[in-house]
Amino acid sequence: MTSSGARLGRGIEWPTVFILVLCYGGWLAVVHFHASLGWFGFALLAAPLVAWHSSIQHEALHGHPTAYPLLNELMVFAPLNLLIPYRRYRATHIEHHNDRNLTDPAADPESFYVAPQRWARMSAPLRALNRFNNCLAGRLIVGPWIAAARFLAGEVRLIASGDRLAIRAWLLHLIGAAPVVWYVVVASGLDLGLYALLAIYPGMSLIAIRTYAEHQAEDLPEHRTVIVEGSPLLALLFLNNSLHAVHHRYPGLPWYRIPAAYRAERKTFLADNGNYVFRGYGALFRDYLFRAKEPNVHPFPAAGGKR
Repeated sequence: MTSSGARLGRGIEWPTVFILVLCYGGWLAVVHFHASLGWFGFALLAAPLVAWHSSIQHEALHGHPTAYPLLNELMVFAPLNLLIPYRRYRATHIEHHNDRNLTDPAADPESFYVAPQRWARMSAPLRALNRFNNCLAGRLIVGPWIAAARFLAGEVRLIASGDRLAIRAWLLHLIGAAPVVWYVVVASGLDLGLYALLAIYPGMSLIAIRTYAEHQAEDLPEHRTVIVEGSPLLALLFLNNSLHAVHHRYPGLPWYRIPAAYRAERKTFLADNGNYVFRGYGALFRDYLFRAKEPNVHPFPAAGGKR
């Protein structure tokens, strides 16, 4: 399968269209009725919708729900997260799918490891912040802020260097974000800062539950990608990306076919990924809420990590 999974002549994947309509429709309703819901009720409903939209964008960049990338992009064009341009997400995520470079902080855009050279230059407070971010509680509390800061710093450097693709991605992002901001602020009367605090930030925290243990630094690339079984509500929120080793092997497989593929080849997947498996996200919370699962510094020293 190709990384995009797109091929001309393929039919529309209606389950993905359905959840996309459900996501956008639910978001419109929740934002509109935010005052009636109260701040807690609003956050309880809006944050999962923002996280769900991120999962649907992930489907789109892999070639779903149609065979036409531009149409897929248009279907997820309004960014409920407001932070990450779709085309930048697509570019970095496809780069991440080079399994040979997984977890390498010098080559994997989604790595949470720190290169030894960079760690040596860090101040003591910054090291402490990164250590806290390395347990699950820290990833939920400060992780979104750290991830956003790192991402935006890199984007500023790209734009300052004149990178045309990055500039175009941000211009398109601003066009897509404009109606979202208008609906939040003008049509619904919700303060944009509160939307960021109650919907965007906790939405990013929900996604961090998935990404926390998604990859680990191992010599064999196939041992680097996790399988998280069970947790049906979170699996739906993540569109079965919890079965992450399946997604990395078959990146073009639509979300609703991933569980069947896993059941059909479960023994093979677990043998191939070195039995890197959790029975559910509850196990992660139990074992790593206040304890680091991995070291901050990438264990392979060459060029920031093992290539």
